[in-house]
Amino acid sequence: MLLRLLFVLLIALNIAVAAWLLLGDSGTRAADPNEGNVPRLKLLAELPEPPASGASAPVSAATPEAAASVPLPPPAATTPAAPATVAPLPKPAAPPPKVAAQAAPVSAATAPTSPRRSYRCLALGPFPSQVDLRAARTAIASRTVRSRQRQEQTSESRGWRVFLPAQATRELALAQARRLEAKGIKDYFVVTAAGELQNSVALGLFHDPANARKRRDEVVAAGFPARMSERTETTPVWWLDVVVPDEAGADIRRSVRTPGITARSTGCF
Repeated sequence: MLLRLLFVLLIALNIAVAAWLLLGDSGTRAADPNEGNVPRLKLLAELPEPPASGASAPVSAATPEAAASVPLPPPAATTPAAPATVAPLPKPAAPPPKVAAQAAPVSAATAPTSPRRSYRCLALGPFPSQVDLRAARTAIASRTVRSRQRQEQTSESRGWRVFLPAQATRELALAQARRLEAKGIKDYFVVTAAGELQNSVALGLFHDPANARKRRDEVVAAGFPARMSERTETTPVWWLDVVVPDEAGADIRRSVRTPGITARSTGCF
């Protein structure tokens, strides 16, 4: 019941406010600027110039138009301040005249000179092992500018062999060996290992080539095609390339203690 009563009161209040807004009159009316009794404002630029006489008649400020027609007083003339007198700075004293320093001429005979050292490149070797090479490199390190090591493969002679050429089969090689035996030729054996000398008859290995030739001629005289060839073996060797001053070349070779080492000129690096 109370809620319904409040609802009705709110509706009635809204109706009363709406009626007052529609029918009420505040009693004031905005002034129309086009009406004749409304004073008109004028800008200062639209006012006539004041008369030349120094005295001006008093003007009543009863109306806004009269107040607007009163010229504003000119701004008070300000007397420019006298410029401050700045005392001139004293001129700096003139520097003493420069005396051109003349360098004493240097004679070409007394001018310091730096002699240019010449260098040479040597190859030391061959060294049979890296241990020998490292020992030599340490011994001459103080007299070398730079150094490098390199490895090469070399063929070394391991003696001379005398033999009969290889046969097509092992039976033919054994038959050839029996004929040697019949001729009184001893100290031989049939090669059975795989390789270029397989099924050949070996007649001896000699360090002296003269002894090898003697054995070959003996077998050839007995009627067999004996041959003689050098037995070689490929082994690695090491070389030491160094760059040394030209005057130190002779001392380098004497500093290497490994026997059989030579020193020869090589390309620089």
